[in-house]
Amino acid sequence: MLPAAHRMRRPAEFEQAVRRGARGGRESLVVHLVTKTDPGPGPVVGFVVSKGVGNAVTRNTVKRRLRALVRERLDVLPADSAVVVRALAPAATREYAQLGSDLDSAIDVAQRRARRRAGE
Repeated sequence: MLPAAHRMRRPAEFEQAVRRGARGGRESLVVHLVTKTDPGPGPVVGFVVSKGVGNAVTRNTVKRRLRALVRERLDVLPADSAVVVRALAPAATREYAQLGSDLDSAIDVAQRRARRRAGE
């Protein structure tokens, strides 16, 4: 489970990350990363898993896998960041290791794009 201090809860946080954040995408997921306006104890993470991914059981399985994968990577994320991980339909058929690889790659791309934006 993701620690409570790192969970994104308010819809405004999701909206800000998705609309203003740097995006990194892969076949199974998309990561949106933005710098928080009110830095807290560390990064906050939210998940979006729509009905397009599958039925309720499949969506919950994908969410649990993504939560576990993100928890393992909290130290890689900038402390002042807000991250939204949006699962796409192929996430339902990905194995855990493949999903982790996609997540790593998407986070790297989003971080590079965020740094590039900050440098502009």
